Amino acid sequence: MAADDVSDTPFSHSPLRQLSVRVADDDDVLMGLIETAMARRNRNAGKNTYLHIEDARAQAHDLPRRFPDRSNRPLLYGLPVAVKDCFDLAGTITTVGSRYYAQANPPAEHDSWVVQRLRSAGAVIMGKTHMQELAYGITGENPWFGDCLQPRDAAQLTGGSSSGSAASVQEGSAVAAIGTDTGGSIRAPAAFCGLVGFRASVGVGSWQGGWHLAPSFDTIGWLFQDLRDGPLLAAALFGMEPVAPKITPLCIGVPSAEFMTDCEPVLLDRLHGWQQGFASRGHQVEEFATDFWQDLFPCYAALQAHEVAALHRGHYDAFEPAINDRLKWGAALSEATLAPFRAQQAAFQRRMKELLVRFHYLLVPATPVSQLVAGADQSQARPRILRYAVPISLVGFPVVTLPGGMQLVGPHNGDADLLAFASTLTL
Repeated sequence: MAADDVSDTPFSHSPLRQLSVRVADDDDVLMGLIETAMARRNRNAGKNTYLHIEDARAQAHDLPRRFPDRSNRPLLYGLPVAVKDCFDLAGTITTVGSRYYAQANPPAEHDSWVVQRLRSAGAVIMGKTHMQELAYGITGENPWFGDCLQPRDAAQLTGGSSSGSAASVQEGSAVAAIGTDTGGSIRAPAAFCGLVGFRASVGVGSWQGGWHLAPSFDTIGWLFQDLRDGPLLAAALFGMEPVAPKITPLCIGVPSAEFMTDCEPVLLDRLHGWQQGFASRGHQVEEFATDFWQDLFPCYAALQAHEVAALHRGHYDAFEPAINDRLKWGAALSEATLAPFRAQQAAFQRRMKELLVRFHYLLVPATPVSQLVAGADQSQARPRILRYAVPISLVGFPVVTLPGGMQLVGPHNGDADLLAFASTLTL
């Protein structure tokens, strides 16, 4: 494919691919893009979008040498990308959003798998982004590095735990950013910051050189701006082959109203807008009973806390009080105590698989609230938001967070089809 031709390719409608092709064809365009991105770093009020800043200019200067064939440059050639600070970047300390690990960890000797993939795709790494401590939170607050405020509105938190990744895209210092999602850590920041999010199915990608929160539930993904870019970003990071979007009428499942009694009216309006949009395209939209979605948070919280506690044993007192308490509680849970929760999860997974046979996709609000006010008491935000995220987290399904803060949920390992379908959508 010629560097100046993106027609008749799987990514011909991707704005990021079109940008990358322009960059690949003109070194001046490349350097102008990177200089602009550099000037926008840490534009939020706390100046903490990034916990570590990379020499992006040097990387950009080196790209033509690394990829001399202008007609065959990789998918993300010259694009500025940010990485959540739970993935190793050679020569830098991975803090995992924790003062303890910032002081205790040595500089990484090697790039993580995620960073290796980004470099091989031609991306320019802008730096490592702010995150909630250990990725164990949903608000974007952090006592050690400051709360992450939205660059566009300092009165609002970004949401977490992929807080700085969302901020980097919102401020324009990155065109896309790596996040992780265990219990909503891509979905919530995407919803709060007006972005698109993609969390891959559990098991997609490699955590080599990455710091887990809870391995059974952890997923890797992206925050970005345009639904059309999803297949490109998944191909660059995961090697996920793009597929043609399904054009036959699909069946979309929406949770029954009793599940969403605490959802803000503005979000219910957005949900109805998406429902009407699907119907106008000829797709069938049906409600499904959510009786089996009730009382999932205690199950998820216990199983998650037990896994997190095992990874950080011996250091609990080094972390903020709320996390310290959760870790100690998780460590104290016996297998006898966890057994009913494991059985509940297994039964729920069976029901969800059946649901994704009945429906092609599910459409669910990502959060019940439209914003998190900076400085307000957010102690109840976590359980309230997680009630909407946990049904998906317990089964490890892929999700695209649509504009307006809706989760479009697909079956496990149906990532490529989900991204292809989402790439055709507008509200």
